[in-house]
Formats: sequence, structure tokens, C-alpha cells
Amino acid sequence: MQEMHKVASSTRDKFQSEKYSEQLSILSAMELCWNLCEILFIEAATAGSLLVLLLDWIRFHSSEIDNIAEEVLQSESPLQHERFWDLITAYVLQARMDEARQLLAKEAAVTTSTRSMCRVLDDLLKKMPTFGSQTLTEFELKWQHWREECERHLQCGTFSSSPQMETICKVLLGAEDTLLEKKDLMGTWYHFLVSQLLYTHPTVTLAEIHSYAQSCLDIFSPGDSSSEPLDNVLLAAFELDIHQVIKEFSIVTNNWWFVAHLTDLLDHCQLFQSHNLYFGSNMREHLLLEYASGLFSHHSLWQLGVDYFDHCPELGRVYLELHMERIPLSTEKKALKALRICEQRQMTEQVRSICKTMAMQAMRNRRLGSALSWSIRAKDAGFATLISDRFLKDYCERGRFSDLDLIDNLGPAMLLSDRLTFLGKYREFHKMYNDQQFEEAARLLLSLMTARIAPCTFWLTLLLDALPLLEQQQVIFSAEQTYQLMSCLEERTAAKLEPIQSEESRKSQDSSIENTKVEMLRLALARNLSRAIVKEGTVQV
Repeated sequence: MQEMHKVASSTRDKFQSEKYSEQLSILSAMELCWNLCEILFIEAATAGSLLVLLLDWIRFHSSEIDNIAEEVLQSESPLQHERFWDLITAYVLQARMDEARQLLAKEAAVTTSTRSMCRVLDDLLKKMPTFGSQTLTEFELKWQHWREECERHLQCGTFSSSPQMETICKVLLGAEDTLLEKKDLMGTWYHFLVSQLLYTHPTVTLAEIHSYAQSCLDIFSPGDSSSEPLDNVLLAAFELDIHQVIKEFSIVTNNWWFVAHLTDLLDHCQLFQSHNLYFGSNMREHLLLEYASGLFSHHSLWQLGVDYFDHCPELGRVYLELHMERIPLSTEKKALKALRICEQRQMTEQVRSICKTMAMQAMRNRRLGSALSWSIRAKDAGFATLISDRFLKDYCERGRFSDLDLIDNLGPAMLLSDRLTFLGKYREFHKMYNDQQFEEAARLLLSLMTARIAPCTFWLTLLLDALPLLEQQQVIFSAEQTYQLMSCLEERTAAKLEPIQSEESRKSQDSSIENTKVEMLRLALARNLSRAIVKEGTVQV
């Protein structure tokens, strides 16, 4: 509020200044009502102590007196200032007797003609009883004696030569006309209420105060039939009708913060008689749900809404699931935050939805590694198969894999789908070949084809990968393994399948290139078969 006040007073933009001023007034109203509700509903103030709490409430929320004090005390001659006596009266209206007496002492020290009157008034201010450790009966007796003394000085004309001091004496007696004359020093009807009760009924109780509130509002603003929304909130609070407070403040502002938190606080104090609503939750939960839903519409405060939903036992999880499904996943960082929230609460469907959404975004942006990572996290076998096919297509077009770190570290995740298993094992074959583990690489390559987990359109690529192994000096494939490779080649040829290639490569001359590759494979297989038969038929001595 202090920062907003600084901005509102320093900005040159009229629109911005009005905007901040409006927000500041709403915040001030929130704080004013919150503090009053704490006093009336939570503090459970007893007779005598209630007015003490209300005085603190007024002092905290009334800045006019401090402005007057700054104006008077910073002038060249405070005693001659036109608002000097207004300041003393304002202090008395808030029962700030020490400050009032200090100013009177300055007056007495300078002006000899009013010195005796200042001493008498100072004595009255000093003697004013305050509720403390004494019993209520003792306090009322002291207060009655003090009031009689004030009335005696007024009737005897002790302050007749000083209208200002006589006015202060009338204030001490709670004279309604005098208080109304000084209404500009109070500013609000609730300040008038507290000041009047201070000097007429200091032992007012919770059960009694509401009868004074409406009359003070009528007296302070005569002829004004249209009360402000804030006035209705305060009147409802003085009547101890918390449901009406919630209703009225919901009208004052469209922000659910105040009503949600106040209701929650009163509910924890077991002071809020929360009735069930027709849609399955009580008033406390309903207001928290509304406030949390509002937080989810904010780009950075949505995470706070999660905590509020967690504290709504009836419908909180349902609301959270619905909001998590609709949250815009604009960045991967935000998606990871949302994912962590769902995983911590075992929201399986929402986890899958977030991962699928991010996987689709990554696919559209041609980031296959990220897409595969999200699909694995979602445990979506179908989508993992689709992305694996994209990896294989990319390999056929470019002759190499992208995102090798991800493929090399699939681990148990490769079991999610057959195509993902093939992708991981095929990469493993390349690593074995690069490490010159030819026999292990040959067995793995053959198993990939015979296990039928490789897409048929990729068979020719696998057979071509076998070509360097068939041309090695030593025999890598046995006769039986060679027969199996021949069978796969013939099956591939009989099916008349085309390899995964780009549009440019689908021209007539490429058919002859494929035929050339097939013939090379047949020749290499035949040559390897003869070598294998000779090797296997040779008796080792």
C-alpha cells in the first residue's frame, strides 16, 4: 500500500494516478474491515476492553490528525497557528491525552492569562480513567466521578474566557452538538461513533454497539439516504452479522481475497456458522474455490491457486484437475512446474495430458528428442511409436541420428513400444559396429529383422547395414544366418515395398538404384554363404 501510494502521488499520468488511487482505496477498505472483524469476532472483547480496541482501530486508520500535527508543529510559530487548538481537540477525540497535554503545557508556558485554565484542563485529561486491572464496577465509579468534575468546571465557567478549552471540556462530556461541530476532525461516522462512546458509554458491549452504529451514521450524514457500500459492510460488522459482511464486501470489490480469507479465518476460529450450499460445499470452501480459480487466470500467480485447492476437502481436487488441464503451457519451464504439481498429487490423467501436449508442440517445432522425452514421460506407446518412425525417417534422409544422447540413454523406457525398442536396439547395433564387435552386431541385426519389430519399409536399410559385415575378411554370418538374411531379402522384394525416401528420390531412375542395391546384396549373400559353408565344412585340426 505504501509503494502504491508513492506511485500514485509521483506519476504524471492522470489515468495511472486514478487507477492506483482506486486500488489503494480498495486495499484501505479491506484493511479497515479486516481489523474491525478481528476486534468484533475474534478478539471477543469484553465490556471496557472493546472501546480500547476500537480506539486503536481508529488511530491506525485515521491519518488526518497526523497531517494536522505535521502542519502545525513544522510551522514557525505552532502556538499561533490557526489549527493549534484543532490539533489538541483531535488528540482528545482519539484519547491521545499525552500528546494533548504536551501541547497544553506549551500554551501554559507562553500565555500567562490562560495558564490556570491550562492546568485545570491538563488535570482533567490526566485524571480521565482508563480500563485496566480494576473491576468493571470500580471503573464505572471512577469514570462517573471524573465526569461530574468535568461538568462542574463547565457549569462554573472555569473555561468561559477560552472558547477552545470550553469546547474541549464539552468534548470530554460527550456533547453531541460539540462533537458534530468537530466532525471535520473525525472525517467518518465510525470515528464519530467511537469518540462519542468514549465519552458517553465507555463500557459498551458487543451486544449494544450495533444500536449506536446506525444512529451515528444517520446523525453524521443527515439527509443522505444512499449509504456507501463500505458503510453497509461496517454496519453489518457492528451488528455481528458475518454473512452479511461477506455479502456486502463481495459487492464492494470483484476480488475474492478478502471474503475468502476472512471466512477461512473465522472458520478456523470456529466462529463462522458455515452452512452447506446446494452445489455440495460450504461457504468457506466455495469462496476459496472462487479465489483460487481467479488466481489460475493470472500468468504467474496460478501456482498459489494450487495451495488453496489443496485446502478444500470437498471439491478442491476436482477443481484442480479441471484447471490443470486448461492451463496454457506456453513454455517448457511452466509445463515442468505443472507436471511436478500433478505428479505430487498422483493426477495420472493430467500428467499424461501435459506430456502429450508438450510432445505435440515439440513435434510441430521439429524437436524430435524433446517430443520423444515427453511421450516417454506420458507412457504413451502410440505416440512413442509415431516419434520413433519420425526418427527412422530422419535417419534415412540424413544418414545419421539426431539426439543421440537421448537414444543412447533410453534404458527401460525403450520397452514402452516395439518401435521404440527397435530404435534403441538399432542404435546399439551401430555402437557395436563402431567398436568392431562384428559378431555381436551381426546377431543383433539379424534378431531385429527376424523378431519383426522393425517396420517393413526399413528392412532394406537393415539389409544394407549387413553388407559391410558380409564383406569382412572373416566370416561373420554363419550359413544358417545367411539363409535367414536371404529369406528376409526375398520377402522384402516380393512385397515390392519402397524404402522411406524423400519425394525427389521417387523418380524412375531410383528404381534402378534400388535394383542395383538388391543385386549387390544377393551377390554378397551368395559369396558369404559359400564362404560359410566351406568354413563350417572344414575339419579343424
